[in-house]
Amino acid sequence: MTDRPAVTLSGTSLLPRDSEVDKLVRGVHGDPFSILGPHADGDGVVIRAYLPNALGVEVLARDSDEVLSSMDQGQVPGLFFARLDRPQPYRLSIRWAGGAQVTEDPYSFGPLLGEMDIYLFSEGNHRYMGKVYGAQVTEVDGVPGVRFAVWAPNARRISVVGNFNSWDGRRHPMRHRLPAGVWELFIPRLEPGEPYKYEILGQYGMLPLRADPVALATEMPPGTASVVAAPLEHQWSDQAWMDTRAARQSVEAPISIYELHAGSWRRDGGDEGRLYNWHELAERLIPYVQEMGFTHIELMPIMEHPFGGSWGYQPLSQFAPTARYGSPQDFAAFIDACHQAGIGVILDWVPAHFPTDVHGLGDFDGTALYEYAHPFEGFHQDWDTFIYNLGRTEVHGFMLASAVHWLREFHVDALRVDAVASMLYRDYSRKDGEWIPNRYGGRENLEAIDFLQHLNEVVALEAPGALVIAEESTAFPGVSKPVEQGGLGFSFKWNMGWMHDTLKYIQENPIHRTYHHDKMTFGMIYAYSEHFVLPISHDEVVHGKGSLIDKMPGDRWQKFANLRAYLSFMWTHPGKKLLFMGCEFGQWREWNHDRELDWFLLDEPDHCGAQKLLADLNSVYRQQPALHELDSDPKGFQWLIGDDRGNSVFAWLRRDSSGYPLLVVANFTPVIREGYGVGVPRAGGWLEIFNSDAECYGGSNVGNGGWLEAVEEENHGQPATLSLTLPPLSVVILRPQ
Repeated sequence: MTDRPAVTLSGTSLLPRDSEVDKLVRGVHGDPFSILGPHADGDGVVIRAYLPNALGVEVLARDSDEVLSSMDQGQVPGLFFARLDRPQPYRLSIRWAGGAQVTEDPYSFGPLLGEMDIYLFSEGNHRYMGKVYGAQVTEVDGVPGVRFAVWAPNARRISVVGNFNSWDGRRHPMRHRLPAGVWELFIPRLEPGEPYKYEILGQYGMLPLRADPVALATEMPPGTASVVAAPLEHQWSDQAWMDTRAARQSVEAPISIYELHAGSWRRDGGDEGRLYNWHELAERLIPYVQEMGFTHIELMPIMEHPFGGSWGYQPLSQFAPTARYGSPQDFAAFIDACHQAGIGVILDWVPAHFPTDVHGLGDFDGTALYEYAHPFEGFHQDWDTFIYNLGRTEVHGFMLASAVHWLREFHVDALRVDAVASMLYRDYSRKDGEWIPNRYGGRENLEAIDFLQHLNEVVALEAPGALVIAEESTAFPGVSKPVEQGGLGFSFKWNMGWMHDTLKYIQENPIHRTYHHDKMTFGMIYAYSEHFVLPISHDEVVHGKGSLIDKMPGDRWQKFANLRAYLSFMWTHPGKKLLFMGCEFGQWREWNHDRELDWFLLDEPDHCGAQKLLADLNSVYRQQPALHELDSDPKGFQWLIGDDRGNSVFAWLRRDSSGYPLLVVANFTPVIREGYGVGVPRAGGWLEIFNSDAECYGGSNVGNGGWLEAVEEENHGQPATLSLTLPPLSVVILRPQ
C-alpha cells in the first residue's frame, strides 16, 4: 500500500496515511491510539475505529440512543470514520454478521494506570499488583468494563484477545506506557468469566499467545487461558483467629502441621473419582484435622500450574488459585472455615523457578524477561524450568507482590518457600564451568539473597503475625536470623539434616542401630542455630523411596512399633512438627497424586492404632508446654542418656519456661528392658502420661502401670532415680506427680 493524500476537512485528516493503516491491518502498529478513537478537528472531532469483519458502524450518544453519525468506510474493510461537530461522550453501534453490539469505544479513554502505580512497579516495590495489573474489573468514567495491564517492554505490539473479539489481535491492540514498558487497555462492558490471553508481536515476529502473568483466575487445565475474575468480595468471619494469630504462630507455640495435596487426600468416588471442590474439602478435612489435633495444614502449591504431575511446584500463575478446586472466592471461604475451626493455613510458594510452557513467562515478550538470559543462570537442568531473574527490579517486585497477595487477600497464615537452596547458590546442581560467579567471584546468588531478605521484611509489615518458612537443605548461615542481624529473616527453617539422619537410623535393623547411634543425637548439636521445623514431607514418600511405614525394618508388628516410636521421638524432640498425609495411619504404598489415600486401611487395628497414637501425640504436645515452649532455647532440653549405644536407649528432659520437667525415654530395640535406671530432677511420684507401646495403639502394652516412684539416688547428674520398664521399640513420657 502506498501513501495517498488523506481525506481532510477543516484542515484535519479524516483518514490516516495509508502506511499507518497498513501497519494497523498487519497488526504491527505500536501506537493504535494515534490513529483510533477521537481526535480533535478544529471545533469538532474525528472518530476512527478498526473493526475487521464489521458490516457497519454508527456513533451513538453515550447517554441515549440518539444516532450522532453513521461511520464511513476508510481505505480498507473494517476501518470506519466519522466527524462530529463537537467533542462529546459516545458509543459505537456495530453490526456484525451474527448481530448487533453496542459499546463504548476502547480508544476513547485516556491513560489508565496512575503514575504512582507505574513508578512503584518500575521500582520493584508495588506490593498490590494483584489489584492493579492483569485484568481488573472496574469502571472508567462511569463505564463498567475490564482494564488490562501487562509488562512487556520489548514488545512491538500487544493485543488482548479472547472470545469477545474472536481471538483477533487486530481488534484490541494496547497503549504502550513508556518508559516503564507497561501496556494497557480498557475494554468497556466486558464481564467476569471471560477467557483471554495476550497476543504479542516481538522484535522478531509473532509469539505464541501468552497467559496473563498477573491473572487472578484461569481456565481449568488443560485449558491455558487466563480468566477475568470478579473482585474478591468474601465477607471474612475470622477476626478472632487473626487477632490471636501471632501468638499461635510464635516460636513458643505448639505448631503441628499436616501437609497435604488437595487433589489426593480424598476424592468423590475413590481413586477414579472427581476432585472435591474447596467447600466439599472443607466439610471433610477440617473435622479430621481437628480430631487429629494438628494446629495447621500445609497445602502443596495451589497456584495454577499446567502439569498436575508437578504437584503444583511448577506454577505459572502466581496470583491465581488453580481452577481444579473452584474459584478464588471458594478458596477464600475454605481458609475462612479453617480459621473459624482454629486451624492455620500454610501455602507452599515457589519463587525459584517456573515451567517452560509456551503460554507462560518464558521469553515473554520475545526476550528473557522474567528469567536470566544465559542458560548457566536462567535454566534449571534438574527440573527443566526457567529460573527467575530476581536481580531485575520488576521481577523482584512481581514475586514480592505475589507473596503479599496470598497473605493479604486470602488471609493465608504462612508461606513455605520451596527450593530455597537452589536460589541461594549459583552453582546449585551445576558442574564446574556450568555456572557464572557473582560480581565478587563467589557462588552465592546475591540478588536472590537480597530478594529473600526483602520478602521477609515486607511480610512482617504487610501481614503481621504471618510466617515465612524456608525449605533450605544446606548449612547456609542465619536462615531464620533477623535481617537486621545479617540473616535471611525467615520465621522457621525445615531441618532437612535431622530428617535425613533420623530416617537413616530408623531404617536400620535394630541390631545394627548401635553403629548409627549418633544420627539420633547429632541434631541437638545444632538444634538452636535456627528456628526449626522437623519435616517428614511428601518428598520422603515418592520416587521409589517407599512410604514411611515401609521404611521400617522387621515383621509387620515391628514395622508399626518402629513407626510409633519414630513419630513419638519426633514429637518430643525440639522443633515444630510437619507430617505428610497418610503417614499418620501407616499407608503402605507410595503417595500417588492421581489417587486418594488408602483410607480403607483404617479398618485394620494396627493402622487405626497408629492414627490414634498420632492424635494423642498432638494432644500431649499441645497440652505440655515443656514440649514446645522452649523449642528455641537450650534451657528447654537436657540429655540424660545420649551414649547408651549398646542398648539403643536415649533419655532426655524437656522443660517449660518455669523449669517444669518432662522425662522422655526411647528404646529402639525390640527388647523389653526392666529395671532401667534413669536420673530425674525430683524424687517422688512420676506419672507415665504417654506410652507408644500401649495396647490401644497396637502395642504389646508393656509399661510402668501409669505411675512409679523416683528414689533419692543420684544418677546422670540428677538427684533422684527412676527404675523403669522400657517397652520394646517404644517411647515413654513421664512427668512429676
